Amino acid sequence: MKTLLTIISINLMLIINAQYKLSDPEATKETVNLYKNLVKTQGNGYFVGHQDDLAYGVYWKYQEGKSDVKDVVKDYPAVYGWELGNLELGKDKNLDGVPFDKMKQYIQEGYERGGIITISWHTNNPITGKNAWDSSNQSIKEILPEGSKNKILEDYLDKVAAFLIDLKGKNGEPIPILWRPFHEHTGTWFWWGVNSASDEEYKELFRFSVDYLRRTKNIHNLIIVYNTSVEYATPEEFLKRYPGDDYADIFSFDAYQRGRIEGGEKFSQQLDTLLSAMNLATKKHQKISAIGEIGYNKIPDKDWFTKVLKPVFDNHHFSYVLFWRNAGFKPDNNEVEYYLPFKGHPAEKDFIKFYKNKKTWFENDARNMKLYH
Repeated sequence: MKTLLTIISINLMLIINAQYKLSDPEATKETVNLYKNLVKTQGNGYFVGHQDDLAYGVYWKYQEGKSDVKDVVKDYPAVYGWELGNLELGKDKNLDGVPFDKMKQYIQEGYERGGIITISWHTNNPITGKNAWDSSNQSIKEILPEGSKNKILEDYLDKVAAFLIDLKGKNGEPIPILWRPFHEHTGTWFWWGVNSASDEEYKELFRFSVDYLRRTKNIHNLIIVYNTSVEYATPEEFLKRYPGDDYADIFSFDAYQRGRIEGGEKFSQQLDTLLSAMNLATKKHQKISAIGEIGYNKIPDKDWFTKVLKPVFDNHHFSYVLFWRNAGFKPDNNEVEYYLPFKGHPAEKDFIKFYKNKKTWFENDARNMKLYH
């Protein structure tokens, strides 16, 4: 009887997984394999990631093989997050000061070790010429097709395309990328957010950009991530600005705990609501779910990972979670910023417990899963 039930269960999973379809029908072999493995593994556990992990930490920058995560748990994160903001301006460093040539090196290193690469893009405002946080324009129509400044957006995308095309594995294959453009679009702080782009304009911007990279630049190693902020509580609200099944493969959101430690329970409840609503949307559209960004700056709660996050995470299915960057001291605004513990931090022991949980997967796990094969 057990054998029969196991066979039925396996066959049911095969049927369910077969319904998932990568949005790019011309995707490269490695990209298709990664996508299939992300589909297959979600529900059993989740990959843990960190933004800019190999570039710097709280007390160091650009040291070969260094990682705050590795210093604590003796393993690298499974997901590496990187940022392309400023690339569109022709600069040699991104908006967080990471040289693009080093970023390429780090991306290649992470991929060759079996890790997953995700890239975001805080792109400059093509209408005003100011940064991504300039939401002063009341409409983005000018950069959409037929708009007077559409060529500026195309020029930006040309530079992004050149960078993406140059990301190759040791055998010359394009490195699969989880591409997370125009994120947190449900908020008001970016020029593509709700203050500057109507729902339909946002959808058009998203579709145009994906089509441009795929069709005009012939890039087929992207798994597209649709990424909101926290301004939703239902599947319908989550999907309000959704560009369509042909333009997204992963659903995700960004959420941060702020304020006092006592707010942890409220943050857990918020995460539960966000994951529940998003996963209802993923079931309807047969998409993978993920947490695009998360964190609690300076981690003042030493048990935050196992007491605030883990109980919620254990109750939901999602593919990966990306913790934001360990920037350390930022002289520009005289602030300290980090979202994962470093060696000697009070939350170090709790993060080790989080690492040892069978549902949390780091780079050694990802490598053993052979996600690109």
